[in-house]
Amino acid sequence: MLVALAVAGAAVYPTARAYLAERRAPEVEIAHATHVVVTAGGSTDLPVLVATGYVVARHSSDVGVKTGGRLARLKFEEGTRVRKGEVIAEIEHADIDAQLEASRRAVAEAEAQLAQAVAAREEDVRNLERQRALAKDGITTDAALTGAGSAAAVSTARVKTAEAAIASARARVRVTEEAVENTSVRAPFNGVVIKKRAEVGETVSPFGVAGQASREGGAIATIADLAELEVQTEVSENSVAKLTPAMPAEVKLQAYQDQVYRGRLRQIFPSADRAKAIVEVRVTILNADAHVKPEMTASVTFQEPHRADAGRGAASAVAQVPPVPVVLVPKRAVTEQNGQSHVWVVTGGSAVRRPVTLGADRLDQIEVRSGVMRGDAVILNPPAGLADRALVRVKGT
Repeated sequence: MLVALAVAGAAVYPTARAYLAERRAPEVEIAHATHVVVTAGGSTDLPVLVATGYVVARHSSDVGVKTGGRLARLKFEEGTRVRKGEVIAEIEHADIDAQLEASRRAVAEAEAQLAQAVAAREEDVRNLERQRALAKDGITTDAALTGAGSAAAVSTARVKTAEAAIASARARVRVTEEAVENTSVRAPFNGVVIKKRAEVGETVSPFGVAGQASREGGAIATIADLAELEVQTEVSENSVAKLTPAMPAEVKLQAYQDQVYRGRLRQIFPSADRAKAIVEVRVTILNADAHVKPEMTASVTFQEPHRADAGRGAASAVAQVPPVPVVLVPKRAVTEQNGQSHVWVVTGGSAVRRPVTLGADRLDQIEVRSGVMRGDAVILNPPAGLADRALVRVKGT
């Protein structure tokens, strides 16, 4: 009986020991190495940076009035398309129209006075010529000749005064016409009214009125050119170096997560915000549609730029190069020891340490150029003291 128990115990012992060892093994979290294919002569389309921001129109304007008054007419609503120079609103201007009529009549009156002055001057000039002719024959006196000359000079001065009066009256007409023009609000460029800020009957002013936000400054509408939309976003100072001019990007709207839009980095602002340690960046949306609206929340994923190939011969040669896979692992899987990078790969229930050669960062991932293959199970945040080929338990199994 004892012999039988001893034999049974000897048979069960290895299994029990393995079971206990497995249960005592540290529990680890794993992720599988992935890869993308670099197309010949193109881009990996791998993300290098993600930022969030808002959709804005590259050309947008709060259109205001040039002169104060009561709005008599509005020719727009939200969504109305307007053309450059088109009148979109008018201010009451009956009083200015009356001033314009008075100015035009003043011109007519000045012209009539000029005609009279010219006629009088011509008569005085003829009289002077007669007196000079009589003086040669000794028929007239010096006093009569002098009087005729003075009268001609006075008439000439009156003509010049009348001409100046006409010029002044015409200038007043132009000023009044400009005042009438200023009562019309015109669109500064082709675009769409995205916000209506006033109604007919309201009193408006170039400097704003009581109850109106000071930043609006008398604006009656906001017009935007929806043909050129972009994302206004902010990037940390530490990440700006990853961006390059005209860098390709993907844009996603929070409202339409399934729709991806093509983008291109248009501008990195020349000044940073030292309080926030950020730099403003603008990304043009290349294929915006009706879903894209100003002030929508958007995320931008900056990608590797496409490599330019010079000449058809170079393009043909590159086209013959087979696609190159790029292996990616989470950054949390990489450890360093004595200046060498390693990852721990789970193989047959054991953790195997492998030296790796790393490449570029990809957000929370990193390229592995050697040491790891696609599909390898790598340990995330390897526990301290983990020994090579030690048993491990995978979470969730």
